[in-house]
Amino acid sequence: MKTGMRHSDYLKNLLEERRHEDKKIDPIHEVGDHITSPPSATSLEENKIISEYLEQKNLQTLANAVPEFKKPLILKKFFKMKRNQEVIVYIDHKANIKEICGKVNAIGRDFVTLTNLKERIWIPYNSIRSANSPSGVPTYESEHQNFIYDNDLKRKLITDFGETVVKREVLIQQFFEESLKGNLERYQGVWVKAVLPDQTVIGKITSVCEECILLHSYGSKKEIAISDLTYICSARLFTQMLLMGKNMIKSMFQ
Repeated sequence: MKTGMRHSDYLKNLLEERRHEDKKIDPIHEVGDHITSPPSATSLEENKIISEYLEQKNLQTLANAVPEFKKPLILKKFFKMKRNQEVIVYIDHKANIKEICGKVNAIGRDFVTLTNLKERIWIPYNSIRSANSPSGVPTYESEHQNFIYDNDLKRKLITDFGETVVKREVLIQQFFEESLKGNLERYQGVWVKAVLPDQTVIGKITSVCEECILLHSYGSKKEIAISDLTYICSARLFTQMLLMGKNMIKSMFQ
């Protein structure tokens, strides 16, 4: 709106009007010496609900605009909502649907890791048909919430952020979304069971390249393309001993 006044005169009148305004202290955002700006004109709880709605609406809009990325975007959002909680994942395996249950441990760009009492399971998003929360299981992370303030960790994050984060998987999950290849690189030397559409390979991860992983098992080596994986799970000691026994019997009859 044009006032026909010079800027200096307008500023002088504006400051004078502000001096005569009735000043009201906000009991929420102006307490003591701490002054913060309200996030919006609505109440805090209403703003929180609106923010969550807009986030979900934007996700749906983005997923519909780019259909080829809809599945990983929706799955990633779902698993982040269920972090450290029990979920059921349905995967396609040999023309059937296989159910895998576990707690959400790590969420990456193209995979999710579930853990249970027996094993750790890496599942690529392209193998997942659907995912859900089991009925009757609470949706909170734990019954008791403990808050620990680690001043030493705070200092390390400020002074040496990169080195501190890469040493802890929990911190990596908070600051960075890994790929399946990048996550498996940190598990070199671990025995795993790689499940493919047509076979199952058990071996120790010896190396991980851009498109494949190399498994070593008692004198034999197997190169597996990451794109062919249905899922990978950590191999238990009993499975390793069983495989060793089979190889010993095979060598005796050769």
